[in-house]
Amino acid sequence: MGSASDAVYDVRMETLGVIYAIGVVIALWRTDAAWPTRVAVAALWPLGPLAFVVTVAILLAASLIAFPLVAGGIAIAGALVVWWFARG
Repeated sequence: MGSASDAVYDVRMETLGVIYAIGVVIALWRTDAAWPTRVAVAALWPLGPLAFVVTVAILLAASLIAFPLVAGGIAIAGALVVWWFARG
């Protein structure tokens, strides 16, 4: 069995650590807020893209309820895709 140091990643973990650290420094330096808020923003800034994805997913789900014809079209398209991959 290989060790953790033998693992292969698309992006080196050190690179991600440096990007995170740079984001922390920028958030501490450029955020116009009290220090507790600056520290919270600096620690949690990577959650921003995740919050964006969750928000878009919720809006898409709401649009399927608000526009049932679009929902039906997406359901039919999804069924066709499943049929296409399952037939072969």
